Amino acid sequence: MKLSAVAAALGASLVGDGEVEITGLAGIEEAGAGHLTFVANPKYASAARNTKASAVLVDPKFLEIEAATLRIANPYYAFARAIELFYQPPAYAPGIHPTAVIDPSATIGKDAHIGAYVVVMANVTIGDNATLLPHTVLYPGATIGSHFFAHAHVTVREHCIVGDHVTLQNGVVLGADGFGFAKDGQGDWHKILQSGSAVVEDYVEIQANATVDRASIGETRIRSGAKIDNLVQVGHGSSVGENTLLCAQVGLAGSTTVGKNVILAGQVGVAGHLHVGDGVIATAQTGIPSDVPAGKVVSGYPAIDNRQWLKSAAIFNKLPEVIRELRQKKEPSGNQ
Repeated sequence: MKLSAVAAALGASLVGDGEVEITGLAGIEEAGAGHLTFVANPKYASAARNTKASAVLVDPKFLEIEAATLRIANPYYAFARAIELFYQPPAYAPGIHPTAVIDPSATIGKDAHIGAYVVVMANVTIGDNATLLPHTVLYPGATIGSHFFAHAHVTVREHCIVGDHVTLQNGVVLGADGFGFAKDGQGDWHKILQSGSAVVEDYVEIQANATVDRASIGETRIRSGAKIDNLVQVGHGSSVGENTLLCAQVGLAGSTTVGKNVILAGQVGVAGHLHVGDGVIATAQTGIPSDVPAGKVVSGYPAIDNRQWLKSAAIFNKLPEVIRELRQKKEPSGNQ
């Protein structure tokens, strides 16, 4: 594909030879002839000057370099769109595999692809253009919207609701029982029946082996546009706001409310029955034991303002030196 055609498809301004043939995409340090790469972070400016890529997606104000450039306001997003020009994922033709088991009471929309060993139980409703890959299981009463894509080994439990354009990656479990137990008079744990549901709104993607538990009463809800990474646990009765990102191994305890446009980085843990406000960013491995106001950037455990945490971390590294100095000051001064 000629570079000029790539520029036109992305709506980018071309600086350089538009006749260059682009054969694929690569990271800036791995790219070679025929590759398109990108720079979204100024710290990679020197790498851009030395790249062997045929062309680089950059910000409009980026410096001139030897390679051709496609200049656009959001080069990272443009690179994501460019991938779609060069890679087409597998297509799954409409049809039902003979090994699939579909209850007669289920309703399946038009143009569905139902793969091998899929199980669709009683009173399930599935919208148009669904793709269910092998070993997907939909429990009784699940309601699924249009353009649903379930990768292999997805499970959607009873009475859960899934909106339109939802993607569940391999091994996602939506609506498993929440972790609820109460002690009886003899001190034994008695399971609390998880009678609620899990609701996933439109344009949500949940990645591999993540779990969203059903509520004991009421619902667990993932709102439109949220993205949930691998191995995330969303506890029962929790709510995740619009366009929020939960990165790998995040854990939300039960009845947690997370606002919209929040980013919880890898391994962030959030205690239950609390509120994380809109626009909050929690850096990796932050522990959140109490409410976080909207717009805050927090780190550490217990979570504190990120700038304060950075200062505290710097001081922590100096503690051995500080202790030595204090001990020296306390030692007798010798001969008087």
